[in-house]
Formats: sequence, C-alpha cells, structure tokens
Amino acid sequence: MGTMTKNAWYALRAQSEREEKIKESLEARVRARGLESYIKQIIVPAENVSEIREGKKRVLQQKMFPGYILIELQTNEGGEVPEGVWFAIMETPGISGFVGGNRMKPVPLDETEVQRIIDDIEARKEKPKPKMEFVPGDKVRIKEGSFENFDGTVESVDPTKWMLKVRVSIFGRDTSVELEYGKVEKI
Repeated sequence: MGTMTKNAWYALRAQSEREEKIKESLEARVRARGLESYIKQIIVPAENVSEIREGKKRVLQQKMFPGYILIELQTNEGGEVPEGVWFAIMETPGISGFVGGNRMKPVPLDETEVQRIIDDIEARKEKPKPKMEFVPGDKVRIKEGSFENFDGTVESVDPTKWMLKVRVSIFGRDTSVELEYGKVEKI
C-alpha cells in the first residue's frame, strides 16, 4: 500500500469576529460526517496581549490574523483536500473559502511559516505582549491623572514596567512625566 497521503496546512477565510464560533461549527460538521481522522488540528491564531485598565493589568486574547482559521488536514493521494472534507469546510457558515490556489484546488501553506506562527503563539502564552507598543517619538494624549488631556511626546519606554517617560509642555515649559501605558493613548 504505497499511499501518498500527508498532512498539510491550509488557511481558511472566515468571518471576522466570529472565528471561534466558526471553528466550533466546522468541528461539529466534521464530527457529524465522520471525517475526524482527516482533520489534525484547527487553530484560530491568537496571542495573549495585556493592557492596563484602571491600574489593573488584564490579559486578553487578540487574533493574530483576524478573519483567518488555520487547519491541518490529511490530503488524499494526489496531495489534495479530500472531497468530503472540502465540502464540510465550504458548507460551514462563515467560511468563504481557502486562501491560495483556486476554489477547487487550494494550495497548502508553507510548513515553516505555519510552524513559526505556532511557535509564536506558544511563546506569547508565556509572555503576553502589551496591547499597545510605544516607541520614542510617538505622539500621545494623556487620558487620566493630573495631566489629563495634555498631549506629549514619548521620550523613553520601559516595557518591563509598562512605563513611559512623556515630554509635556506645561505653561510653555517642557516637563517629563512618568506614566503607565494605560494612562496614555496614541494620537
């Protein structure tokens, strides 16, 4: 039996903001049709990001590629998506199709690219990145505290403490103030 099946990754276009729900209904459809053996994994690439709200650090999930779902499946002998699986995917509400190739013959994603994404997701689970990244020179508006509604320029960033030094002009004089990430917004 020299069958040429192998696992391959594909990207699916899905309705943004509903990726998790669509993933669940795709999994249910696959189960209902007895196709579980073809589906290795389905991932909605998301990363943990943290933000500071009212002085509290919150970790939330943010989609890395809004509107996309990654699926690893077993291809048929011709290296293509098996017909039954193709129909199960295409008939799932919220999925508009595969990315790459043509509608009937989707092209798999580059294995190394997918591995990089998966490694990235794993790394971010351990260390959430700030929802907002700041760099010196960014123009910001202060949202709370004694300098509320003042505009300033980021002078330096301390990502480990989530602190910024912001240069603000007060009564015509430049003053440096230290603020938490969550107390400013980019403008």
